[in-house]
Amino acid sequence: MSYEEFQNRARLYVIGALEPEETEDFEDARKDYGQQAEDFIGECYNLHEAFALSLQPVKTSDGLKNRLMAMVREKKPSLG
Repeated sequence: MSYEEFQNRARLYVIGALEPEETEDFEDARKDYGQQAEDFIGECYNLHEAFALSLQPVKTSDGLKNRLMAMVREKKPSLG
């Protein structure tokens, strides 16, 4: 695997998006590329964490809450 392909897979690895067989190949390449690979994976984790922390929760509208609660009430099994 080329280093460029390793970098692409590292981004997917960090978010848990590699298939099991891809993970095996990735881990082999990780060993081959040594410290350079570990440094790049560390950067990917840092970017992933920074992105996750930068997300702001969206305030739910009252209309959306009311529709959701109506759906829940409709699905509630009757006790009787």
